[in-house]
Amino acid sequence: KSHEELLIPSTPCRAKTNVMFLKTHKTASSTVLNIMFRFAERYNLTVALPAGQLVHLGYPKTFLASFVEEFQVIGQNYNIMCNHLRFNPSEVQKVMAANTFYFSILRNPIPLLESSYVYYKDSVPAFRISKDVNEYLASPMKYYHPEDYKQNIYARNIMWFDFGYDNNAENNKKYIQAVLKEIEQNFHLILIADYFDESMILLKHILCWDLDDVIYFKLNSRSQDTVQTLTLKSKEQIKAWCSLDWKLYLHFNQSFWRRIEETIGFEKLEKEVNHLRMRQKELMETCLSDQEAVGKDHIKNKALLPFQSGATDILGYNLKQDLDNRTLRTCQKMVMPELQYTSYLYAVQHPHKKRKQLGLPLLWTSFQEK
Repeated sequence: KSHEELLIPSTPCRAKTNVMFLKTHKTASSTVLNIMFRFAERYNLTVALPAGQLVHLGYPKTFLASFVEEFQVIGQNYNIMCNHLRFNPSEVQKVMAANTFYFSILRNPIPLLESSYVYYKDSVPAFRISKDVNEYLASPMKYYHPEDYKQNIYARNIMWFDFGYDNNAENNKKYIQAVLKEIEQNFHLILIADYFDESMILLKHILCWDLDDVIYFKLNSRSQDTVQTLTLKSKEQIKAWCSLDWKLYLHFNQSFWRRIEETIGFEKLEKEVNHLRMRQKELMETCLSDQEAVGKDHIKNKALLPFQSGATDILGYNLKQDLDNRTLRTCQKMVMPELQYTSYLYAVQHPHKKRKQLGLPLLWTSFQEK
């Protein structure tokens, strides 16, 4: 401990271990999911995993408790829930303990929409039939047909949808205020992806976790060359086209900084963010053969290849060759993509169930034997 820390009488707090994370789309949420999974393993917690062969909790259907593996047996005794689902508080409460901490993450809708566009280019009709993101935004209604609303959820107000609301609702002030209030009642904390490190420090403080619990390598990001440049006009258009998400973001971006001020203060925040980045750099030097994420064609161990989508090149990592077993485990977990990690935890938690078939060479043995 440093001299300063000894002077402040610290009130010891216990790490919160009942935590529900609403995983939103294209918001750095895969990185948060990895943090949650590692935490669950560290404390030997029960994770509410998708039932059967699913890799998400019924998304985009509105969540039901029955989407969770063994819910009939385990009941309201899960500690961690963090796979994709469309939020439905009454059903989530059947699964999670009464004292569960609820949090989620939002991202500025401007970079968010561009990210969605490239990632879901092939699967979303509105994106598929437009040439590029700027053409789409110049006249979205030309491409976005209401009857395709189920396939087009990523094309408009995706965060609003993930929180369980109608992403095609009218931009009505009273309605928006009511939804924001409801989200505030359902969630203890909303993080902001655009300030990811600050978010991790705030999360660590509020949940009483350690720095190593929130250390991460950025997962599921894509190569720069697949990013499309938005025109100024497109950026303005997103605020109007995704006005529900825009209001959501503005509201919780404000409360986020208020919360930082009340909980940590900006001076301490800066110190801790630097500390986090130093520790992250240290771990990257320990674990990775290349000091950065690499494109899909450069990932040597195919078991660690992230799911590829749309016109993206989703980046992954190469681990150093000569790591001792314990370090190797730690490093593997840090870089394990979402589908592989979900599938791995599922095999550990439900050993008698049929494994999830991901169509990937999952090197189970290498993860499980030691």
